[in-house]
Amino acid sequence: MNSPGDGKPKPDGGQPASEKAGQAASDAPSTAKPQFRPGIIAGVAAVLLAIGFFAGMIPHWRQDKAAKTYTQQLSTITVAVISPAPGKPDVGLMLPAEIRPWLTASIFAQVSGYLKTWLVDIGAHVKEGQMLAKIDTPEVDQELEQARAQLILAQANLKLAETTDARWQALLKRAAVSEQEAAEKAAGRAVAAANVQAATANVRRLEELQAFQRVTAPFDGTITLRNVDIGDLIVAGAGGKELFHLAQTKKLRVYVRVPEPDAPGVRPGQSAELTISEAPGRFFPLKVITTSEAVSPVSRTLEVELEADNSQGLIFPGSYAQVRLSGARPNPRLVIPSSAVLFRAQGLQVGVVGTNNTVELRQVRVGRDFGQTIEILSGVTPADGVIINPPDSLANGMVVRVVQAAPPPAAK
Repeated sequence: MNSPGDGKPKPDGGQPASEKAGQAASDAPSTAKPQFRPGIIAGVAAVLLAIGFFAGMIPHWRQDKAAKTYTQQLSTITVAVISPAPGKPDVGLMLPAEIRPWLTASIFAQVSGYLKTWLVDIGAHVKEGQMLAKIDTPEVDQELEQARAQLILAQANLKLAETTDARWQALLKRAAVSEQEAAEKAAGRAVAAANVQAATANVRRLEELQAFQRVTAPFDGTITLRNVDIGDLIVAGAGGKELFHLAQTKKLRVYVRVPEPDAPGVRPGQSAELTISEAPGRFFPLKVITTSEAVSPVSRTLEVELEADNSQGLIFPGSYAQVRLSGARPNPRLVIPSSAVLFRAQGLQVGVVGTNNTVELRQVRVGRDFGQTIEILSGVTPADGVIINPPDSLANGMVVRVVQAAPPPAAK
């Protein structure tokens, strides 16, 4: 039901009077103070406290982080690494050598007596069969005369035994003697023949012994020692002293000992060069004749025999020499500084930096030592980073900080 006047139009667009009053109040200027709630103030204070807390903690956090980083840096070892590099290309393996004559002989007397004369002295070049000295052997001479006389006696007894045996064999055919007596005469003939043979052998022995009065050279060579003089007592056999020493030096035997790692590279027929201090700057050609084909368990080396031509007589046996073997080491070996090697109870080791800068200790086999550098036969590759001057505390799995070091000097 509508109130009276609902059908009449309202002034001001039909807006109720209460709404008009409210609108008028809002349009009027506001003169009242704003009202702040306590919750808002507490929130703002909390935010300000939080900002102040974090503003104060950030420097401490940064300082703590920097301290931890610095401490970690101090605890991490800094190492210098270097890559193993090949040494210089092989120009030959230089080894000390022992020079010996091609043939050598110590000449002893084969008959006792007194030295009557010597005909050659040291440095004499002699031929095979040439007389070097003569020994006076009076006892042998007398024994030879006695043996010859006994031979004559044995020959006479044989002749008588032959005659007697022939007669008794003829009598036996006529049954004039018994068979036993004839057999005895035949046996006497055989004994006499044996005595002749024994006497002949004794004479021959003494004649050959007497021939040793002449001391002769067994081969062509040079006398390097004369150890007797005229009138010396000579004792036969090895119990006596050496009369002469003879050496054949037109060709020489040169012996070297090749280290075990280089032994597989040495073969018969291989060429080499010999240098001696008596002829500086001169190289004498050599050729490998043979090897011992066995490494010495004492020196861990292979004995190699080479041949040298000494027709000009410029090389003296027994002199100091060096031999350069060509091709004994076909590929140059890796070289690292000597300071990179660790001497541990497990053997020789080196430290290698792997992934994530972690350390790996590896066993190595070393070759020649050049002082500042050393050859490595096994254990590392050219791609590895080897630690130089490693600390004693270096261990497997340790994390390190790496710096690159200068390359090692080339091995000579």
